[in-house]
Amino acid sequence: MVHNRELDPSASPLDYYGAELRRYREAAGMKQAQLGSCVFCTGSLIGMIEKARRVPTRDFSERVDAALDTGGFFSRLVGLVLRSQLPTWFQAYAEMEARAGCISTFQAQLIYGLLQTPAYARAVLGARSDGDLDGKVAARLDRQRILDREDPPLMWVVMGEAALYQEIGGRDVMREQLAHLLVLQEREWVNVQILPFEAGAHAGLDGSFTLLRFDDGHDMLYTEDLVQGHMTANPQALKRGSLRYDLLQAAALSVEDSAARIARVMEERYGHHPAHDGRGVA
Repeated sequence: MVHNRELDPSASPLDYYGAELRRYREAAGMKQAQLGSCVFCTGSLIGMIEKARRVPTRDFSERVDAALDTGGFFSRLVGLVLRSQLPTWFQAYAEMEARAGCISTFQAQLIYGLLQTPAYARAVLGARSDGDLDGKVAARLDRQRILDREDPPLMWVVMGEAALYQEIGGRDVMREQLAHLLVLQEREWVNVQILPFEAGAHAGLDGSFTLLRFDDGHDMLYTEDLVQGHMTANPQALKRGSLRYDLLQAAALSVEDSAARIARVMEERYGHHPAHDGRGVA
């Protein structure tokens, strides 16, 4: 049981969610353990969420809405909660990303966030983030909901081949991640191209960047440095970014050849191969 402490509902979306969860639960005459039983979790977890010590998921919120008959209140609120778990400087970009009609990104060393599996995202965020890792992973995965919309954005991803070989989270995590890329490639609006090692010097040596294009005709360029991200709609910056992206696409393998390269690396580097003593290794 988490000891009661007063929350300031205006402090953050997470605090507001916790305060409202407690209010709805008590109005229903339920103890934390009773509500936990209804939504398939422990009463302790209910208490931690009510005290803003754990970040709720969309699945949890949907179950709470059903159990407390809230009319979908928590399912609507959880989006704000998850967005607030993103770095402050990243939140504005995430909002623009969700509105974009086309996303074109170059990723030098990592799988793009919208294409990451939960295990890969956890390994990446765990290596460079402090605080509530569960909340940060949930927030990153929540961004991926735009890919499942009825009218999802067109996505072009050019990814350095190094991202396939950088072993993030271990062999099993990488195999699952590369398999996930191949599944996503089957969606007509998701296109992944691999920039192979043999391309040599290329237009993306300065680092990763993303171009967002919107249905109203305006574009935006997003880059990151060690400290934070930067968005700009400066025409000259957009022109340079678009040229670099075109050059990267031209140097990258075709979508079909990229899928073959991903499959080859998945099997050769992360497949299950017999060891010299005859035992299997993962």
